[in-house]
Amino acid sequence: MKNQKPVIIEEYNEEWPLAFNVIESILSNNLNGLALRIEHVGSTSVPSLAAKPIIDVDVVIESMEYLPGVIKKLEELGYVHEGDLGIKNREAFARTDAYVPYGSDGNEKYEHHLYVCNKESEELKRHITFREILRKHPSLVSEYANLKRELSNKFTNNRKAYTDGKTEFVTRVMNEFKDDF
Repeated sequence: MKNQKPVIIEEYNEEWPLAFNVIESILSNNLNGLALRIEHVGSTSVPSLAAKPIIDVDVVIESMEYLPGVIKKLEELGYVHEGDLGIKNREAFARTDAYVPYGSDGNEKYEHHLYVCNKESEELKRHITFREILRKHPSLVSEYANLKRELSNKFTNNRKAYTDGKTEFVTRVMNEFKDDF
């Protein structure tokens, strides 16, 4: 079954933003203006936050009209389009191997999840808002890190239960602090 790797939470790693920069640079150079911007989202984008060592990348496009061109470019870089996986205006892409996205360096790239969102995507807005709230409120970072550690210990082999366990925290934080943004 897919996604059954154990949930391992690591302390914040200074390599995460650098790994994002490598991925972002290859994507930017190959998407030839199709992307409005490329965002580092998820827990690895928040300084000091413990996280699964997987970089979350949102490629932002003007509209889904550009998606076919983006899919073609991403396929050339070694990604496989997986569809929206049930989330409107957010398309998921899987890597065919550890070297994706293929660059001139020929090096393995950090493990990451890649999504393409149109600029109106609610999921994109949620990712950015949650990231910015955490960056602004260090006490929430500590609380979230503790929750993630607790959940990963309890649900090491159940990613769905781990993810579901974070929902209440994320919802509460988004409701409490959404007016900040």
